[in-house]
Amino acid sequence: MIFCKNWRAVPRSCWRAAVALGNFDGVHRGHVHLMQSLKMARPGYRVGVLTFEPHPRSLFRPQDPSFRLMRPEVRARALEEQGVSCVVQARFDNAFSHLGAEAFVRDVLIDGLHVAHVACGADFAFGHRREGDVVLLERLLVAHGVGVSIVPPLADAAGPISSSRIRRLLQEGYPEKAAELLGRNWAITGEVVKGDQRGRTLGFPTANIALGDHIEPARGVYAVQVHLPGGRVFPGVANIGRRPTIDDGQESRLEAHLFDFDGDLYGQILKVELFALLREEKRFASLDDLKRQIALDAAQAREVLAARA
Repeated sequence: MIFCKNWRAVPRSCWRAAVALGNFDGVHRGHVHLMQSLKMARPGYRVGVLTFEPHPRSLFRPQDPSFRLMRPEVRARALEEQGVSCVVQARFDNAFSHLGAEAFVRDVLIDGLHVAHVACGADFAFGHRREGDVVLLERLLVAHGVGVSIVPPLADAAGPISSSRIRRLLQEGYPEKAAELLGRNWAITGEVVKGDQRGRTLGFPTANIALGDHIEPARGVYAVQVHLPGGRVFPGVANIGRRPTIDDGQESRLEAHLFDFDGDLYGQILKVELFALLREEKRFASLDDLKRQIALDAAQAREVLAARA
């Protein structure tokens, strides 16, 4: 897959592609539906994606808490798994946000990407202050001889499948329901950093990963599956939160204990899949009480993961 961060310098091999437009945070089933519709509209064409980084919401509402479902490089790999061969990640800065709707079509889509066909959702908006809608997009592109597919959202009984729905489910503590909309388990991917090694003294050493730009799901203890570099996968139990018993600060983190694993993970990039919330975060009277609860959590996590194997 070709990954390009400059829409002004898109490789010629990505020109004349059928291109999907959007943020694609989570690359969920609705996004997959959009790309499948694009492939059906232009069979045999190279499939591309134009997405934006940072997410426009980060530029316009920087005070908001972190909300991302996945990091940009994880998004790119997920798109590649869906058959996307070119990802153009436009830098969404102040200058880009002031690009008018007609200029976006002319400069970015026509002169930059040389698109052959474009697909987007019915709610796609573009240009300064979101002045352009899909009606304008189609009119402008057709004038350049470019085909357009406006794809209705994929929906279930609860409504359209969207990134915002998935975020709510994670914040409410339902990773298994979020997985139904994603088409896979939601995961946090990040580098293992040194902690205070408190878990080791409790008999449950953990890999500590900062949440970074990831949305913070419901705080508590989860049954998880941890993917190591090289392809090894370990079941485990993880805590997401601020560790109220230890009271070490205000920053939430993920601490994953891998079952039947002995080794050094510092500096490695892990993917931690959330399967189920076992209990909410709580404060214990003593470290001994916490240790006993962690043992119970680990046993429950093994049962949950075994039942889903």
